[in-house]
Amino acid sequence: MSPLILKFLPFLRWRGQITPDSLKADFMAGLTGLVLVLPQAVAYAFIAGLPPEYGIYTAIVSCSVAALFGSSWHLVSGPTAALAIVVMSVINGLGSHTPEQYIALMISLTLLTGVIQLALGVFRLGTLVNFISHTVVIGFTAGAAVLIAASQLKHLLGVELGSGLSLWQTIEQLWAHWESVNLVAVQAGVITILVAVVVRSINRRLPYLLLGMAAGSLACFLLDSDGSRVGYVGALPGQLPVPSLPEFSFASLKSLASGALAVALLGLIEAVSIARAIAVRSQQHIHGNQELIGQGMSNLVGSFFSCFASTGSFTRSGANYDAGARTPLATVFASVMLALVVVMAPAITERLPLSVMAGSILLISWNLIDFGSIRHILSSSRSEAAILLVTLFSTLLVELEFAIYIGVLLSLAIYLRRTSQPRIVRVAPLQQSERRHMRNIQRYNLEECPQLKIIRVDGSLFFGAVDHVQQQIRQLTAPGSGVRHILLVGKGINFIDVAGVEMLHQEINRLERLGGKLMICSLKGTVMDELERTGALKSLGDDHFYETPKTALADLIPMLDRDRCDSCTVRIFSDCPPPPPEKV
Repeated sequence: MSPLILKFLPFLRWRGQITPDSLKADFMAGLTGLVLVLPQAVAYAFIAGLPPEYGIYTAIVSCSVAALFGSSWHLVSGPTAALAIVVMSVINGLGSHTPEQYIALMISLTLLTGVIQLALGVFRLGTLVNFISHTVVIGFTAGAAVLIAASQLKHLLGVELGSGLSLWQTIEQLWAHWESVNLVAVQAGVITILVAVVVRSINRRLPYLLLGMAAGSLACFLLDSDGSRVGYVGALPGQLPVPSLPEFSFASLKSLASGALAVALLGLIEAVSIARAIAVRSQQHIHGNQELIGQGMSNLVGSFFSCFASTGSFTRSGANYDAGARTPLATVFASVMLALVVVMAPAITERLPLSVMAGSILLISWNLIDFGSIRHILSSSRSEAAILLVTLFSTLLVELEFAIYIGVLLSLAIYLRRTSQPRIVRVAPLQQSERRHMRNIQRYNLEECPQLKIIRVDGSLFFGAVDHVQQQIRQLTAPGSGVRHILLVGKGINFIDVAGVEMLHQEINRLERLGGKLMICSLKGTVMDELERTGALKSLGDDHFYETPKTALADLIPMLDRDRCDSCTVRIFSDCPPPPPEKV
């Protein structure tokens, strides 16, 4: 079958694996997924500032499309907490809107997110996702968890606050309204959290979130039987999403572009990371660009069915695999069953208290924070710790999409700083060994030739690094040092760009004017081929390049000052001339 057809219809790859046994296994896994996704879909819509049905629609449509067009057999996509809070932040950052305008902008954001993701997949640009480091994601997710938790405190406490408040404004207003806390709401929310935590500690496979919400709702019913003392989510519309065109106005798409890029990149990172993590257990090969196409299609199609931006869910994906799912049909079964619940039991959320919903979201927020990874990063690397803390506090202090960009830019800055200062290691032969391998002089406490320095460059010679390398060479050959010759061991060099060639040309000419020479050895074959192809090898001179240090030294040692060699007490090289006979 044509690779192009499989690229856009990837479900044809696994259709041959569908058997009566696999259908049964997928159906049971789908039932497990239904139990998990129902409370989560409502909760994540709540986080995004949307009515509950929009989370349900996303879990039905976007989830199914991602399963059919992605490459992973076990990845379950849909609404997630981190992406929901970003969606809310992006739209709130555009100013105040009516509920209808808010929903229209949310759908347009989903459309634009899908277009960006699909374009990245089609043009095989999935490697761009790698520019957002794992540390940035951990810091951003932890900050988003704090914001999500803060946004739900008003519902947990039963306090009326304004919408679109920052973290500090929320804390300030909660403090000002402390006396109006609703104790019934607090009790229902706390019971939800306690029951969910206890159930999860007993057996993590049990639907602890659903059971916690059921316990909290029951407690609220006993404390507020007439439904007048606390707020409730309300019933679902009882109908499936009707296809409709998103708003295509240039003005709205332009205003959403920056946020859509952040949502798209964050969604792709989550989806690809989860797919690869599950693939380690399932032994399935993941096609990264196909996963991007699947996520792009899910958001693109979802925007026509009132969905908000979705991505992979680690909880639901792990549960899907553990439940015995064999093909993506397990996800489709869960979506179909969820659609039946919406049509046949729309009143399922009618008496769901807002404080119970808030309690479940607080627990979700706590689970988002990866305390183990945070401790490891803070204790193991100062640069990674800086990236983590800057991203975390940026998430709390600025717009969420810009917090992602700040983390990415800081990661790139630290990476460029490392690559622009490649390690320059001074090496010398092992004098006590017959083969005299080149080793680090400091580690092995080796003597160096006073006329010649051998350096190993552990990094590429590109425009960002040439100044650092050139400074090191000039320090070694400074006036008064007595060093006029440099042997550069290039086995750690992956490429040399135009600026690197120009720097080598300058140093070759400078050392020749001093009566010395710059020699380069042990370059990789690919680097030599590139230098030859561009003509740099000819312009620098073939006589400056050698295959091994041994062949370079064979030509270089006769150029050394013999008088200084005679006064040297240590024979550094095997080719060193013998010491002069002692005078009688």
